[in-house]
Amino acid sequence: MEGQRKKRKKRLKSRVKTRRQKKPAPENKEKTVAQARDLIGSLCESEGLELVHIEYQREADGRILRLFIDRPGGVTLDDCVCISRQSSDLLDVYFENIGPYRLEVSSPGPNRPLGKRLDFDRFKGSRVKIRTAQSVDGQKKFKGVLMGISEEIVKVSVDGKIACIPYQEIITARLTD
Repeated sequence: MEGQRKKRKKRLKSRVKTRRQKKPAPENKEKTVAQARDLIGSLCESEGLELVHIEYQREADGRILRLFIDRPGGVTLDDCVCISRQSSDLLDVYFENIGPYRLEVSSPGPNRPLGKRLDFDRFKGSRVKIRTAQSVDGQKKFKGVLMGISEEIVKVSVDGKIACIPYQEIITARLTD
């Protein structure tokens, strides 16, 4: 009995290790996002839309490629359907070796991600949440009013003080309520 339990436990451990090894490497994830941005960015421009952000990650149901699109005046359901159908065809042709994934296309919503340098000027005066890779002035998370960007430094007013955050240190930045 004891020997069978040990064997079963050993088999389960080897299965778990095998599953963990199948996760996409971060450099592959970044490469996939960059390729998708190149392909779908030009598609969005031709449709009069802005490709705001791309996420490629593993979730409970498998891998997901999430596209956020926008246009002045907002995005309609027809815009999302149009981009979804066209980008699905493009991705099927150019991404034959990334394995199965789901494609989602949506508007960025009120908690819009900020990624481009222009976004930090465009949404000046808005409330933001920013997370950095390295500690800046003793903290990695900032929540305040966006003051803009100049010379690669993003300025945020946090509790009456101005935090100067190097643009290259920003991991995530989003508008917030």
